[in-house]
Amino acid sequence: MWGKASILKEGHSLAPYSASVSVASAARPKVRIRGLRKVFRVRQRAVEALATVDLDVGSGEFVAIVGPSGCGKTTLLRILAGLETASDGEFSVERAAGRDLPLNSMVFQEQSIFPWMSVRDNVAFGLKARGVARRARYEAVLPMIRAIGLEGFEDALPHQLSGGMKQRVSLARAFANDPEILLMDEPFAALDEQTKLVMQAELLRIWEGASGRPGESATRKTVVYVTHSIDEAIVLADRVVVLSARPGRIKDQVDIAAIYARPRDVAAVRSSAPYGELFARIWRELRTEIAA
Repeated sequence: MWGKASILKEGHSLAPYSASVSVASAARPKVRIRGLRKVFRVRQRAVEALATVDLDVGSGEFVAIVGPSGCGKTTLLRILAGLETASDGEFSVERAAGRDLPLNSMVFQEQSIFPWMSVRDNVAFGLKARGVARRARYEAVLPMIRAIGLEGFEDALPHQLSGGMKQRVSLARAFANDPEILLMDEPFAALDEQTKLVMQAELLRIWEGASGRPGESATRKTVVYVTHSIDEAIVLADRVVVLSARPGRIKDQVDIAAIYARPRDVAAVRSSAPYGELFARIWRELRTEIAA
Protein backbone atom coordinates (compact mmCIF):
# COMPACT_ATOMS: atom_id res chain seq x y z
CA MET A 1 0.00 0.00 0.00
CA TRP A 2 1.13 3.55 -0.68
CA GLY A 3 1.15 5.94 2.23
CA LYS A 4 -0.52 9.27 1.64
CA ALA A 5 2.59 11.13 2.74
CA SER A 6 4.49 9.60 -0.16
CA ILE A 7 2.37 11.25 -2.84
CA LEU A 8 0.21 13.99 -1.29
CA LYS A 9 1.37 17.38 -0.14
CA GLU A 10 0.19 18.61 3.23
CA GLY A 11 -2.65 21.09 3.22
CA HIS A 12 -3.60 20.33 -0.37
CA SER A 13 -6.84 21.78 -1.70
CA LEU A 14 -8.74 22.20 -4.94
CA ALA A 15 -8.96 25.96 -4.65
CA PRO A 16 -9.08 27.90 -7.94
CA TYR A 17 -5.69 28.29 -9.57
CA SER A 18 -3.95 31.56 -8.75
CA ALA A 19 -1.01 32.91 -10.71
CA SER A 20 0.32 34.41 -7.48
CA VAL A 21 1.11 30.97 -6.11
CA SER A 22 1.93 29.13 -9.32
CA VAL A 23 5.17 27.43 -10.19
CA ALA A 24 5.44 29.73 -13.18
CA SER A 25 5.31 32.85 -11.02
CA ALA A 26 8.10 31.77 -8.69
CA ALA A 27 10.70 33.11 -11.13
CA ARG A 28 10.93 34.57 -14.59
CA PRO A 29 8.90 32.24 -16.84
CA LYS A 30 10.70 29.92 -19.24
CA VAL A 31 7.89 30.31 -21.77
CA ARG A 32 5.91 33.56 -21.99
CA ILE A 33 2.87 33.73 -24.28
CA ARG A 34 0.98 36.98 -24.77
CA GLY A 35 -2.08 37.64 -26.92
CA LEU A 36 -1.45 34.60 -29.12
CA ARG A 37 -4.07 34.12 -31.82
CA LYS A 38 -4.30 31.94 -34.93
CA VAL A 39 -6.64 32.30 -37.87
CA PHE A 40 -6.63 29.85 -40.79
CA ARG A 41 -7.97 30.58 -44.24
CA VAL A 42 -10.27 27.80 -45.47
CA ARG A 43 -11.72 28.37 -48.97
CA GLN A 44 -11.74 32.13 -48.64
CA ARG A 45 -13.24 31.87 -45.16
CA ALA A 46 -11.46 32.86 -41.95
CA VAL A 47 -11.50 30.16 -39.26
CA GLU A 48 -10.25 31.26 -35.85
CA ALA A 49 -8.46 28.32 -34.21
CA LEU A 50 -7.02 30.14 -31.20
CA ALA A 51 -8.44 33.20 -29.51
CA THR A 52 -6.20 35.42 -27.39
CA VAL A 53 -4.03 33.16 -25.21
CA ASP A 54 -1.88 34.44 -22.34
CA LEU A 55 0.19 31.86 -20.51
CA ASP A 56 3.42 31.61 -18.51
CA VAL A 57 5.27 28.31 -18.03
CA GLY A 58 7.92 28.19 -15.33
CA SER A 59 11.39 26.74 -15.76
CA GLY A 60 11.23 23.00 -15.10
CA GLU A 61 7.43 23.02 -15.00
CA PHE A 62 5.36 20.28 -16.66
CA VAL A 63 2.21 21.83 -18.12
CA ALA A 64 -0.50 19.69 -19.73
CA ILE A 65 -3.05 21.25 -22.08
CA VAL A 66 -6.46 19.62 -22.48
CA GLY A 67 -9.50 20.69 -24.45
CA PRO A 68 -12.17 19.54 -26.92
CA SER A 69 -11.13 18.29 -30.35
CA GLY A 70 -10.38 21.18 -32.68
CA CYS A 71 -9.84 23.74 -29.90
CA GLY A 72 -6.31 24.64 -31.03
CA LYS A 73 -4.18 22.57 -28.63
CA THR A 74 -1.89 21.21 -31.33
CA THR A 75 -1.90 24.54 -33.16
CA LEU A 76 -0.56 26.23 -30.03
CA LEU A 77 2.15 23.58 -29.71
CA ARG A 78 3.12 23.92 -33.39
CA ILE A 79 3.43 27.69 -32.99
CA LEU A 80 5.80 27.18 -30.05
CA ALA A 81 7.76 24.68 -32.18
CA GLY A 82 8.05 27.12 -35.06
CA LEU A 83 5.96 24.92 -37.36
CA GLU A 84 3.10 27.45 -37.55
CA THR A 85 3.06 31.25 -37.47
CA ALA A 86 0.77 33.11 -35.10
CA SER A 87 -1.71 35.55 -36.64
CA ASP A 88 -1.36 37.90 -33.67
CA GLY A 89 0.50 38.05 -30.40
CA GLU A 90 3.91 36.77 -29.42
CA PHE A 91 5.80 34.22 -27.37
CA SER A 92 9.31 33.94 -26.04
CA VAL A 93 11.48 31.18 -24.61
CA GLU A 94 14.11 32.17 -22.05
CA ARG A 95 17.46 30.69 -22.99
CA ALA A 96 19.73 29.28 -20.29
CA ALA A 97 22.69 31.57 -19.63
CA GLY A 98 25.90 30.45 -21.27
CA ARG A 99 24.36 27.44 -23.03
CA ASP A 100 23.87 27.16 -26.77
CA LEU A 101 20.97 24.72 -26.79
CA PRO A 102 18.29 24.08 -29.42
CA LEU A 103 15.15 25.98 -28.56
CA ASN A 104 12.85 22.96 -28.52
CA SER A 105 12.38 19.29 -29.34
CA MET A 106 8.96 17.95 -30.28
CA VAL A 107 7.56 14.46 -29.77
CA PHE A 108 4.66 13.74 -32.11
CA GLN A 109 1.66 11.44 -31.79
CA GLU A 110 2.58 9.66 -35.01
CA GLN A 111 5.67 7.50 -35.35
CA SER A 112 8.37 10.02 -36.17
CA ILE A 113 11.58 8.01 -36.08
CA PHE A 114 13.43 7.32 -39.31
CA PRO A 115 12.76 3.74 -40.53
CA TRP A 116 16.18 3.38 -42.17
CA MET A 117 18.13 4.41 -39.06
CA SER A 118 19.14 2.28 -36.11
CA VAL A 119 17.99 3.09 -32.58
CA ARG A 120 21.38 4.66 -31.89
CA ASP A 121 21.27 6.88 -34.98
CA ASN A 122 17.67 7.90 -34.37
CA VAL A 123 18.43 8.97 -30.80
CA ALA A 124 21.57 10.80 -31.95
CA PHE A 125 19.90 12.55 -34.88
CA GLY A 126 19.47 15.90 -33.13
CA LEU A 127 23.12 15.91 -32.08
CA LYS A 128 24.16 15.08 -35.64
CA ALA A 129 22.10 18.00 -36.93
CA ARG A 130 23.96 20.23 -34.46
CA GLY A 131 27.29 19.10 -35.91
CA VAL A 132 28.43 16.84 -33.06
CA ALA A 133 31.04 14.33 -34.25
CA ARG A 134 29.92 10.72 -34.66
CA ARG A 135 31.96 9.25 -31.82
CA ALA A 136 30.99 12.04 -29.42
CA ARG A 137 27.29 11.77 -30.19
CA TYR A 138 27.29 7.98 -29.85
CA GLU A 139 28.95 8.31 -26.45
CA ALA A 140 26.45 11.00 -25.45
CA VAL A 141 23.32 9.01 -26.33
CA LEU A 142 24.35 5.65 -24.86
CA PRO A 143 23.33 6.58 -21.27
CA MET A 144 19.94 7.77 -22.55
CA ILE A 145 19.39 4.54 -24.49
CA ARG A 146 20.10 2.67 -21.27
CA ALA A 147 17.79 4.98 -19.33
CA ILE A 148 14.83 4.17 -21.62
CA GLY A 149 15.45 0.43 -21.33
CA LEU A 150 16.69 -0.24 -24.87
CA GLU A 151 20.21 -1.39 -24.06
CA GLY A 152 21.03 -4.21 -26.46
CA PHE A 153 18.80 -2.71 -29.18
CA GLU A 154 21.24 0.02 -30.22
CA ASP A 155 21.61 -1.43 -33.73
CA ALA A 156 17.97 -2.49 -34.18
CA LEU A 157 15.86 -0.91 -36.92
CA PRO A 158 12.38 0.47 -36.19
CA HIS A 159 10.57 -2.43 -37.89
CA GLN A 160 12.14 -4.69 -35.27
CA LEU A 161 10.62 -2.70 -32.40
CA SER A 162 7.17 -2.64 -30.80
CA GLY A 163 5.06 0.54 -30.77
CA GLY A 164 6.07 1.29 -27.20
CA MET A 165 9.74 0.81 -27.98
CA LYS A 166 9.48 3.20 -30.94
CA GLN A 167 8.01 5.87 -28.69
CA ARG A 168 10.83 5.27 -26.21
CA VAL A 169 13.23 6.09 -29.05
CA SER A 170 11.29 9.31 -29.77
CA LEU A 171 11.47 10.30 -26.09
CA ALA A 172 15.19 9.49 -25.90
CA ARG A 173 15.89 11.57 -29.01
CA ALA A 174 14.03 14.55 -27.55
CA PHE A 175 15.86 14.37 -24.21
CA ALA A 176 19.26 13.64 -25.78
CA ASN A 177 19.00 16.78 -27.89
CA ASP A 178 18.99 18.73 -24.59
CA PRO A 179 16.56 21.45 -25.72
CA GLU A 180 15.38 24.46 -23.76
CA ILE A 181 11.80 23.11 -23.78
CA LEU A 182 10.13 19.80 -24.63
CA LEU A 183 6.90 19.88 -26.66
CA MET A 184 4.78 16.72 -26.69
CA ASP A 185 1.68 16.22 -28.84
CA GLU A 186 -0.25 13.21 -27.51
CA PRO A 187 2.84 10.99 -27.73
CA PHE A 188 1.09 7.91 -26.28
CA ALA A 189 -2.35 8.24 -27.91
CA ALA A 190 -1.76 5.45 -30.42
CA LEU A 191 -0.57 2.92 -27.83
CA ASP A 192 -2.67 0.26 -26.14
CA GLU A 193 -3.75 0.98 -22.57
CA GLN A 194 -1.18 -1.23 -20.86
CA THR A 195 1.72 0.13 -22.92
CA LYS A 196 0.47 3.65 -22.32
CA LEU A 197 0.62 3.14 -18.53
CA VAL A 198 4.17 1.86 -18.83
CA MET A 199 5.20 4.79 -21.02
CA GLN A 200 3.67 7.37 -18.67
CA ALA A 201 5.71 5.90 -15.82
CA GLU A 202 8.82 5.85 -18.03
CA LEU A 203 8.36 9.48 -18.99
CA LEU A 204 8.06 10.51 -15.34
CA ARG A 205 11.06 8.40 -14.39
CA ILE A 206 13.27 9.98 -17.07
CA TRP A 207 11.98 13.52 -16.49
CA GLU A 208 12.08 13.37 -12.68
CA GLY A 209 15.17 11.20 -12.39
CA ALA A 210 18.76 11.30 -13.50
CA SER A 211 19.67 12.73 -16.87
CA GLY A 212 21.28 9.44 -17.80
CA ARG A 213 24.79 10.84 -17.92
CA PRO A 214 27.21 9.34 -15.37
CA GLY A 215 27.83 11.65 -12.44
CA GLU A 216 25.38 14.30 -13.65
CA SER A 217 22.32 15.24 -11.63
CA ALA A 218 18.88 15.69 -13.12
CA THR A 219 17.83 18.88 -14.86
CA ARG A 220 14.10 18.84 -15.39
CA LYS A 221 13.15 20.16 -18.76
CA THR A 222 10.26 22.53 -19.17
CA VAL A 223 7.46 20.51 -20.79
CA VAL A 224 4.32 21.59 -22.65
CA TYR A 225 2.23 18.45 -23.17
CA VAL A 226 -0.96 18.22 -25.24
CA THR A 227 -3.40 15.40 -24.46
CA HIS A 228 -7.07 14.47 -24.78
CA SER A 229 -6.78 12.35 -21.64
CA ILE A 230 -7.79 13.96 -18.34
CA ASP A 231 -6.21 11.02 -16.53
CA GLU A 232 -2.88 11.47 -18.31
CA ALA A 233 -2.85 15.19 -17.59
CA ILE A 234 -3.40 14.64 -13.86
CA VAL A 235 -0.79 11.92 -13.36
CA LEU A 236 1.93 13.67 -15.37
CA ALA A 237 1.57 17.43 -14.98
CA ASP A 238 2.34 20.12 -12.43
CA ARG A 239 -0.48 22.17 -13.91
CA VAL A 240 -3.39 21.41 -16.23
CA VAL A 241 -4.55 24.16 -18.58
CA VAL A 242 -8.11 23.67 -19.88
CA LEU A 243 -8.96 25.24 -23.24
CA SER A 244 -12.45 26.14 -24.42
CA ALA A 245 -14.02 24.95 -27.66
CA ARG A 246 -12.81 26.66 -30.84
CA PRO A 247 -11.60 29.31 -30.86
CA GLY A 248 -9.47 28.04 -28.01
CA ARG A 249 -8.97 30.26 -24.99
CA ILE A 250 -7.87 29.39 -21.46
CA LYS A 251 -10.94 28.47 -19.43
CA ASP A 252 -9.36 27.02 -16.28
CA GLN A 253 -6.01 26.13 -14.75
CA VAL A 254 -5.64 23.41 -12.14
CA ASP A 255 -2.57 23.35 -9.89
CA ILE A 256 -1.74 19.65 -9.61
CA ALA A 257 1.68 20.33 -8.05
CA ALA A 258 -0.03 21.80 -4.98
CA ILE A 259 -1.59 18.39 -4.32
CA TYR A 260 0.86 15.72 -5.46
CA ALA A 261 4.52 15.67 -4.49
CA ARG A 262 7.29 14.49 -6.76
CA PRO A 263 8.57 11.99 -7.59
CA ARG A 264 5.21 10.45 -8.44
CA ASP A 265 3.96 6.92 -8.83
CA VAL A 266 1.33 6.73 -11.58
CA ALA A 267 -0.70 4.00 -9.88
CA ALA A 268 -0.53 5.74 -6.51
CA VAL A 269 -1.88 8.98 -7.93
CA ARG A 270 -4.81 7.18 -9.56
CA SER A 271 -5.72 5.41 -6.32
CA SER A 272 -5.57 8.54 -4.13
CA ALA A 273 -8.63 10.40 -2.84
CA PRO A 274 -8.00 13.78 -4.57
CA TYR A 275 -7.72 12.13 -7.99
CA GLY A 276 -11.50 11.76 -8.38
CA GLU A 277 -12.10 15.38 -7.38
CA LEU A 278 -9.52 16.62 -9.86
CA PHE A 279 -10.93 14.46 -12.64
CA ALA A 280 -14.47 15.68 -11.93
CA ARG A 281 -13.44 19.35 -11.91
CA ILE A 282 -11.63 19.14 -15.25
CA TRP A 283 -14.39 17.05 -16.83
CA ARG A 284 -17.05 19.58 -15.76
CA GLU A 285 -15.17 22.29 -17.62
CA LEU A 286 -14.65 20.13 -20.69
CA ARG A 287 -18.17 18.72 -20.79
CA THR A 288 -19.76 22.14 -21.22
CA GLU A 289 -17.33 22.97 -24.02
CA ILE A 290 -17.91 19.66 -25.81
CA ALA A 291 -21.67 20.18 -25.56
CA ALA A 292 -21.25 23.66 -26.99
